[in-house]
Amino acid sequence: QVQLVESGGGLVQAGGSLRLSCAASGRTFGGYAMGWFRQAPGKEREFVATIAWSGGNTYYTDSVKGRFTISRDNAKNTVYLQMNSLKPEDTALYYCAVARGIYASSVHYYTTTTNYDVWGQGTQVTVSS
Repeated sequence: QVQLVESGGGLVQAGGSLRLSCAASGRTFGGYAMGWFRQAPGKEREFVATIAWSGGNTYYTDSVKGRFTISRDNAKNTVYLQMNSLKPEDTALYYCAVARGIYASSVHYYTTTTNYDVWGQGTQVTVSS
């Protein structure tokens, strides 16, 4: 059974950087789109970024564009989220996930939590001012 494990979260001051990793075991996700989501206390889970199976297409929520970069290394079965210029409002529990194995012509499909079927346990990111 496939499992996802996130790592790389921690405490950082505003303006700092972190790199999150998501490693898969049990089954490769090289043929699937991947996503990063985050959830702050008292709020619903929010889309952050997604990447196509080939790594050629990416999409980000407006609040992180220009600051975050999603990437993947299919040979290592790992997805990354490089986060720069962090802000206190980025504080949340960050999750990676595997999208359902269908073709979707619109990136909107990959911004919805219910369209992912495998999730990691989350890694905490806390940004202080």
